[in-house]
Order: sequence, then C-alpha cells, then structure tokens
Amino acid sequence: MEAPPTTTPPPKLLDQVRDAIRTRHYSRRTEVAYVTWIRRYIGFHQMAHPLTLGAPDISAFLTWLATKRHVSASTQNQALAALLFLYERVLHMPVGRVEHVVRAKQPLRLPVVLSRDEVAAVLSHVQGTMWIIGMLLYGAGLRLEECLDLRVKDLDFDRQQITLRRGKGQKDRTTLLPGAAVGPLRRHLADVRRLHAADLEGGFGRVVLPDALDRKYPLAATDWGWQFVFPASRICRDPRWGPPSRFRLHESAVQKGIAAAVRRSGITKRVGPHTFRHCFATHLLEDGYDIRTVQELLGHKDVSTTMVYTHVLDRGVLGVKSPADRLAIRTTPGIAARSTEEGGGR
Repeated sequence: MEAPPTTTPPPKLLDQVRDAIRTRHYSRRTEVAYVTWIRRYIGFHQMAHPLTLGAPDISAFLTWLATKRHVSASTQNQALAALLFLYERVLHMPVGRVEHVVRAKQPLRLPVVLSRDEVAAVLSHVQGTMWIIGMLLYGAGLRLEECLDLRVKDLDFDRQQITLRRGKGQKDRTTLLPGAAVGPLRRHLADVRRLHAADLEGGFGRVVLPDALDRKYPLAATDWGWQFVFPASRICRDPRWGPPSRFRLHESAVQKGIAAAVRRSGITKRVGPHTFRHCFATHLLEDGYDIRTVQELLGHKDVSTTMVYTHVLDRGVLGVKSPADRLAIRTTPGIAARSTEEGGGR
C-alpha cells in the first residue's frame, strides 16, 4: 500500500516577504526594516492576517505612528513602503489609495558640518582600521554602508579612485581615493590578506557574493578580489546567508568608535559617521568645485539634494556679513559706556 503523498506546507508570511525581498536584491537593512514594520502592523491589529485587512487599516496604523508614537516623517514613509511591498509584491493584493492618514511633519533641517580643524580633531582620536574608515567617509564622501561594503577589487590605487557597486538606488559610481589614506590602506589590506589566507587554511575563506554570482562563479567566493576591505572579526555562521563566511564589519562598531572620538575631542555638535559625508560635500564647495561635480561624487539623483550644502558653507549665514563687522570704530561692552559718563562729567 502506497503512502499518501506528503504536502509541503506553504512558507510563513514573513518568510515569503524575505524571499520576495531577496529576489529583488534589496539590501539586508531593507529586509530587516520591512519585516519589522510588517510584524508591528500585524501586532497593532491584534495578530490579524493582512489578507483580512486593507487600506483603512493601513491608514489607522500610520496615523497611530504619527499621533501616538510621534515618529518622524521618514520613519512613517518607511512603514508605508513596507506595507505596500507586502500587499503588492507578496500578497498580490493592491490596496489602492491610502487616505485619511495623519502625516508626521517633515522638519527642514540643515546638515551638521564640522570645520576642517574639527574633522582633524575627531580623526586624531581614532587609529588603525577606524582611522581609515573615517578618512574614507570624509575624503571620498562615502555613506557608511558603502564604505563597509567595499571589496578589494573596488579599490584602484593607480588611478586613485573607488568604484562603488550597487550603491543607494542600485547605482554604480566612482569617487576619489584620498591620497592620505593610500599608505595606511595598503598596510591594512596586507593584514586582511594574511587573515584571509589563515581562513583558507582553516577550511573557510568564503565571502557572501551579490546576486547569484556564487553559482555562476563557484570559486569567486574565496577569491582575494571579492573579499571585504573591512572584514568582521569573527566567522558568520548564520544559515540564512549560506555556509560559514567572514562578513564585513558591523555598522555599530564604527558608530561607537566615532562617538567615542567625538567625546574625547570635546566637540559638542551631534556628530556621526554620516557627518563626514556632509563635510566632504561642504568643503569641496568651499574650495570652489562645481556643484554638479559634487553631485556626481556623492551619487545624488537630483542636484537639489546637493544644493542643501550651499546653506552651510563657511561664509556666515547664507553668505551675509553682519553690518556690525564693518564698523570703523571697534568697541567692547562697558568701555563705550564709561567713555560717555566721563565725557558728561567734564
């Protein structure tokens, strides 16, 4: 008697979301963010399945985020993007227009920019790998993710340029390789190569490859050119990403390192790794470089995004010089008053 055929249960909803995201080659951060928002959306509606919910329920969730949780506009937009992805790409159930949403206010903030001396002060309080990362963030205008995702083959020392693959918006671009970082970077890569050789001897030495390159080029995962410039200190054994491999350094390590350096430097501005990218753009504009060139180096889609840096140039507020600074007679508080009193007594 034949055994009845076994039926494989359909994957869970969040697993379907992860599969849909990976099929479209979205970043890991996007996957984590989308899954988190979908899980919160389900929890908000008392664990109801999204198939039983619709546009009014999405509207209620987004309104709750703005009015009760007081999230920023960008956070609310991210939550909406995650839910639209769920309904349109996973459940194949278009929800139409999401109306009657209380929108979080979008503040108009200028980027925090350090002076050149302040940048030097922060970098003077980091060393080794953290110094090289800080120098690339500032000297090449890289986003933190772009910097940590660099592979050895992306560095061109002869032409002193960096090729960024699949950056924000899945776009490639090239930018500067600062000459000040070349020597330390070469020495760092020599250490990384020795670490890679030791991994190979230990039966590891693999690295996660984008898309399906590991199937197309089976040996590429252990090739030196594909290794991360800034590898993690430990082997990753998470089965979601395949066999054990050495992933790249985690963002939190850099964030903590920069925060500690800022504290030691005595700078009171709110500074993070992304601040160095703002400094890169602003200082290039101060040096007289064309805004279109800066836009290209930063990888901005629209020049209006780059224009924000013209408001924080080192030329006073909007480049206006105070009329008080043009007075021919300089006085200090108290002196003028005493002079008046003395003149009146004579």
